[in-house]
Amino acid sequence: MKKIGVFVGSIRKEAFSKKIATNVVKLLPEDYEAEFIQMEHLPFYNQDFDDERDVPEPIVIFREKMKTFDGFIFVIPEYNRSLPAIVKNAIDIGSRPKPENVWNEKPAAIISQSPGNLGAFGANHHLRQTLTAVNMPVVQHPEVYISNAADILDENGNVHKEDTIEFLQSFIDEFIRLLSKYN
Repeated sequence: MKKIGVFVGSIRKEAFSKKIATNVVKLLPEDYEAEFIQMEHLPFYNQDFDDERDVPEPIVIFREKMKTFDGFIFVIPEYNRSLPAIVKNAIDIGSRPKPENVWNEKPAAIISQSPGNLGAFGANHHLRQTLTAVNMPVVQHPEVYISNAADILDENGNVHKEDTIEFLQSFIDEFIRLLSKYN
């Protein structure tokens, strides 16, 4: 059984990112297990934690938990042309201390979405830069930028456009291929 961690970049109750992520994990093969990662409880990363060997328990637990996953899916909105701080903080926490980087060679897939027309292009690319810095191979093609996110979801939060489902399936298939190279 492969374990996939799912990062949802918005903690809003009715977040489009969460609804899209919920749909996407259904496209994983049967022998894959997805778990949504909680980040709200994490303190902001401070290098003093590691330097002084006084790492708060939530960070210790988070780092250990991330080591148990084979790969990660990120579904994020765009905040001010960049990725949400909650996601960046989680990545920073897992990347330190550098010799113990929990992200090293763990494949990742990025889906960015927005209620507007740009599909969170800026957030997607900022996250790609960050994941490259922590040595995470990222699905390169197809890239997923979902514009007008509300339009692809029905009243129950399900993706109702067949062409979007097929596209997301091709993306997940590529993620599975990338995972197979590292696991």
